[in-house]
Amino acid sequence: MRIEFSGAAGTVTGSSHLLRVLDKRILLDCGLYQGKDEKERGNDVFSYVPSTVDYLLLSHAHIDHSGRIPLLYKRGFRGKIFCTPPAKALAEILLLDSAFIHEQDAEWENKKRERKGLEPIEPLYRVQDAEKALTLFEAVDFGEEKTLFEGFRFRFLEAGHMLGAAITEMFIQEEERKVKLVYTGDLGNQGIPLMKEPETVEEADFLIMESTYGNRLHPDNQTEQEELVHIINETYHRGGNVIIPSFAVGRTQELLYILNEFQESGRLAPGVKVYVDSPLARKSTMIFKEFTQYFDEESQEKMRRGDYVLEFHNLFFTETVEDSMELNRTKKGCVIISASGMATAGRIRHHLKHNLWREECSIVFVGYQAEGSLGRIIQDGVKKITLFGEEIAVHAKIHSFSGLSGHADRKGLYNWVKAMRKGPKEIFLTHGDLGAATALKELLAQDGYNVRVAKNGDIVPIRDYVKLVPKIEETDLEKFTVATALSRLRKKEELVRYIETIDFSMVPQEEILKEIEKILKKQ
Repeated sequence: MRIEFSGAAGTVTGSSHLLRVLDKRILLDCGLYQGKDEKERGNDVFSYVPSTVDYLLLSHAHIDHSGRIPLLYKRGFRGKIFCTPPAKALAEILLLDSAFIHEQDAEWENKKRERKGLEPIEPLYRVQDAEKALTLFEAVDFGEEKTLFEGFRFRFLEAGHMLGAAITEMFIQEEERKVKLVYTGDLGNQGIPLMKEPETVEEADFLIMESTYGNRLHPDNQTEQEELVHIINETYHRGGNVIIPSFAVGRTQELLYILNEFQESGRLAPGVKVYVDSPLARKSTMIFKEFTQYFDEESQEKMRRGDYVLEFHNLFFTETVEDSMELNRTKKGCVIISASGMATAGRIRHHLKHNLWREECSIVFVGYQAEGSLGRIIQDGVKKITLFGEEIAVHAKIHSFSGLSGHADRKGLYNWVKAMRKGPKEIFLTHGDLGAATALKELLAQDGYNVRVAKNGDIVPIRDYVKLVPKIEETDLEKFTVATALSRLRKKEELVRYIETIDFSMVPQEEILKEIEKILKKQ
């Protein structure tokens, strides 16, 4: 067995990790790179051959975890895709929306290329690729154990990150060797509206873990919610609008839950109108309403009492482009929640164009802004930006809330690992920039955990000898232990093939050394 890290290793976006177990290939997520990651790594090349992948286990529907699935299909993948029922429903609207955006972007670019006499480009994938990929999805509920093939079982546990997000437990047996591998996907923050808390894993031999906020602590959720209502009311009274770039799936619904509470308690200024200006957010909110059984107990109890937590007076969902354009002519009294969450595309860019230059307005960031994204650029304090070919001054008040994040912070990640009854032999940190991952590694290493920060392209064989690689000076094979011999020689192709067949608990050391010596004599 081995793990090949081919996405979100050294970056936050683009999650994708390939497992080779026996003669099968299992992919953990297949996400799009976004922001700076997309510019540096690109989305059009896989480090593996898609047609050779047998299965895909999807942790959740966010595009940085699912967004290259249609491309995977386009390049030949025909295996099964497993995720939870809510994740399956959300992936359908997200992937179709992503495909539509790719088609639109290519069409826009080709108009410019035609005028320049250049050859047209193809979109990364088309709607029909997404539609065909969606036929491969199969829902597996939380807690249900599923066998993919002899020697590989898996189970989804609640991750608490967004509706349907899962921690994946994998139970693997190769001959007599048994290994439990756990993949966190994205672990949820404490106290997220609507969401249950992340489930604890009892034990793991190896752990692939996110590290997005590995170097940061979130402010208290309640404190930030209080500040949010203050910002909305203050902006309303000074005659401006509040613009909130928000992920259409997850964050938007959490905001609606919070605003519902403010509105019902009479703490939201009576004249404030809340607009959700995103067809995708509207569709995903409908899916949230279909899967209320996955909400936390507090939310379900409110609904049993007749409080529809995603609905309230003065909440409106735009239907058409004309509705969206009308919002741009509204100068005050609006809270406009629009996608994309990092302001990289979509209607939010139009709302920023019409409000960013107005000092009476407020821009509120409520989610992670990837380096290189427009959201991060504004968040970092730039004075001017260019939108749709026009220079826009930044005079609006800029606010950022990390406590509303869907990701666990440094303390949450640490406590989740510490809650294991039996800790892993090795932890691989992914889904974080170098600073965040390194900080979390140092924290966990202080408690004796064996931690490595995964790098893009890393290939890690999961064998007992992985940790037994001392550096040596001996050159006489007879003086070598098995571990030192392998550490010096395992890169040789034939030797690697031999090593991957060994059960070190069953084969005598002398026999292994003799076989290594035979191989060396042939080279």
